[in-house]
Amino acid sequence: MEFFHQTVFLEEAVALLNVKPDGIYLDGTAGGAGHARRIASCLTSGRLIALDKDPDAVAVATERLSAYPATVVEKDFSRFDEVLDDLGIAAVDGMLLDLGVSSHQLDRAERGFSYHKDAPLDMRMSQKGTTAREIVNSYDVETLARLLREYSDERFARRIAEAIVKRREIAPIERTVELAEIVAEAVPASARRDGHPARRTFQALRIAVNGELDCLSQFLDKAPDRLRPDGVLAIITFHSLEDRMVKHRFAEWCTGCTCPPDFPVCVCGKKPKAALVTRKPIEPTPEQITENFRVHSARLRAIRKLP
Repeated sequence: MEFFHQTVFLEEAVALLNVKPDGIYLDGTAGGAGHARRIASCLTSGRLIALDKDPDAVAVATERLSAYPATVVEKDFSRFDEVLDDLGIAAVDGMLLDLGVSSHQLDRAERGFSYHKDAPLDMRMSQKGTTAREIVNSYDVETLARLLREYSDERFARRIAEAIVKRREIAPIERTVELAEIVAEAVPASARRDGHPARRTFQALRIAVNGELDCLSQFLDKAPDRLRPDGVLAIITFHSLEDRMVKHRFAEWCTGCTCPPDFPVCVCGKKPKAALVTRKPIEPTPEQITENFRVHSARLRAIRKLP
């Protein structure tokens, strides 16, 4: 199966994991197996568990990791603990998430992620569940506007939501290009000069369709307890909502005593769970952005679990 994806922060992410030949590692977003294959190539008696909810990615990762000590499972990363339990693994030495949409998903028109290519409104990474078409044609104005504001900081959320509802009264909105045109017509002319006017709308719909923020939150709730002492968790984000969530959770885990400053001794007993490996996020170099503009918003953060 043809599956093209340019791996982001390949060297940087694997270096942060500090892969041990006998360690156990989790790649929660296998995609085209770029990170996964590099991690697995460092293992001897160790093991890699690679997850993805996209059946296309699972098929490709299974093929590309067949020569390595790796197990590929079709599962959303938010349910990684179920996979580890099924495999009898209590904890791992490192975890990696690359939260970007793969080039394969974006570039295959029929997946419905792109506002540049005409296709049915879909956007499901797992190819199961609610589609973007169902959201666009069933949510009321208030719910659509809130979705656009919360998931993409869309300035013209209300105008776009009203335009969508008005158009679907004539006929259901079925196609990606059709939706992109509705958005473009709804925003002021000045906004059309600041990149494609539908970019934020498509981002918000994709996040909603795939429950991306909920999945990330669920993963973060469970990740520290399944890391071994000195184990590293590295996460690559691609928009501010994801990065903010990761930054805040990492800061929470790395914070000890929360008693008021005027307390003479600590009474809360809170100790940090982890230490920051990256005090500031790693950002793409100009060369990386030139090679693949889609990485311009990528940020890589990592923490190490304390003994």
